[in-house]
Amino acid sequence: MLSRHLIDLDDLSLSDLHSILQLAHEIRERPGDYFGACQNKILATLFYEPSTRTQMSFQTAMLRLGGQTIGFDNPLNSSVAKGENLKDTIKIVSGYADIIAVRNPQEGFAKAASLYSNCPIINAGDGGHLHPTQTLTDLTTLMEVKGDLHGLTIGMCGDLKNGRTVHSLIKTMCHFRSKFVLISTPELTVPQYIKDIMDASGCPYTELTTLEEAMPLLDVLYMTRIQRERFSSPEEYERQKNVYVLDKRKMALGRKELKVLHPLPRVDEIEPEVDDDRRAIYFDQAIYGMYARMSLIIHMLDEKNHYPVQFGKSYRAKCQNPRCVTQQERYLPSTFTDCGDMLICDYCDGRTLI
Repeated sequence: MLSRHLIDLDDLSLSDLHSILQLAHEIRERPGDYFGACQNKILATLFYEPSTRTQMSFQTAMLRLGGQTIGFDNPLNSSVAKGENLKDTIKIVSGYADIIAVRNPQEGFAKAASLYSNCPIINAGDGGHLHPTQTLTDLTTLMEVKGDLHGLTIGMCGDLKNGRTVHSLIKTMCHFRSKFVLISTPELTVPQYIKDIMDASGCPYTELTTLEEAMPLLDVLYMTRIQRERFSSPEEYERQKNVYVLDKRKMALGRKELKVLHPLPRVDEIEPEVDDDRRAIYFDQAIYGMYARMSLIIHMLDEKNHYPVQFGKSYRAKCQNPRCVTQQERYLPSTFTDCGDMLICDYCDGRTLI
């Protein structure tokens, strides 16, 4: 690993990534062989946002490895409700646990936590920014059902602007010569920094506005919900929420080998009638996520994989992203990476003109 923490899948080399995917496969095949791999180890799950699959799969993964779990799933039940800042929470909890999985609505929260933690941090989702362990889930699923990650045409549908699962998956699949079909309204297209990554990687992408146009083109369809919690107003959410609904009629337009994934939870973007289609594998996907996280935990608790997390240069400038962790945790050092006439925030990838 290139970092002792997993903030972004870019923190893994391709060799590390392949090793984690291979181990996930082996754990799935022979789960009993790995019970006790994390005996006497403690995982803390600090979830400042609601979660079912991510939190419970982390907890189940640790328990199946013979370890134990602590943490909270509601910050109102912790000292955060009393005004405790990120730094103090992480310093204390990292003294109790051997590894921490953290989810927070502030973008860049996990990377900020890595500054103060005495144990490895796993980003379990930071706002609309990144969700690397969901991407490990997605890759594990695709390896199990497709057998190879290279050269797939992947359709991304829904809220591509705020969809952290989409951002993480595109960034990683650019390493595997993927082609992307981006299906969204103009208001919810992927951020420019994600398009820049696709361009730099030489991965072609097409932007479409209907599922009907996209279905015949795809090896994989990655559906996402329109996320109510990411919108600034209820009216804006209402305008977008039912634009994309996958049903049997649209499924009939897809290839026989198509696989439909969804990070879940779904709301109304996939009709229940699709569940019986053998190409719909989103429930299996959630189970594969447990094996992916078991593998990741084993890797991250191996001390030979630990290296310092990397930050750019300090500037007096402040990130302009209103959802960046630096907007609330104002003691954090302002660090950026130079990119021409812009500075890219180390925490949230937000861009600020110099």
